[in-house]
Amino acid sequence: MMHYSELRKINVNDYIERKNGLAYLSWSWAVDQLLQLDESASWEYAEPRIFGETMMVFCTVHAFGKSRTAQLPVMDFRNKAIHNPDAFSVNTAMQRCLAKAISLHGLGMYIYAGEDLPMAEMKENETKEAKANKDIEAPKQSITPTAGALEAFNTDEKDLLARIAEEVTELVQLEELRLAHERCEMLENDEKVALWSLLDSRTRSALKKYKSSL
Repeated sequence: MMHYSELRKINVNDYIERKNGLAYLSWSWAVDQLLQLDESASWEYAEPRIFGETMMVFCTVHAFGKSRTAQLPVMDFRNKAIHNPDAFSVNTAMQRCLAKAISLHGLGMYIYAGEDLPMAEMKENETKEAKANKDIEAPKQSITPTAGALEAFNTDEKDLLARIAEEVTELVQLEELRLAHERCEMLENDEKVALWSLLDSRTRSALKKYKSSL
């Protein structure tokens, strides 16, 4: 059975989702790795707690002979607590909370500690990641990640684009690339540019590869 000291050394950088300066471990990858490392692992959610009009979710992961619990507020793309969150927002928070609870066992813990990489691989992987990001090309029709792409939209429009970004990211994680592509194509070009700036590099790369195969 693996221990925390071993799990915390695993490099998870290829499975990080970045949004508005914060890093999240892909919940689907985290679950896959968890079950490969401990096939008896399980998890459960406690009843969400209501704070005024906002909500906090809780997840406990039982693995490696220990149980660890994480909590996470239901947040929007600005990392602010959502007032009266809908089912989609709660589901997203629950998935992220699951990944966070898994990290409490060591897997990807350095992300939540504010570090970019496990210390033992810091220099080598920073170079590798920088090269990988440089090699990623934007898709056709000049849809590129653009700083300030959201500035032309009002608050409601930004919230809508953030929800679409969450939806597209989840579809890509579920390997529903056709549906993810179709969802993007429903937008106007300026909306696509803004949406593209909200997607992490793995999602953009998957969409680009799918589009080039058409």
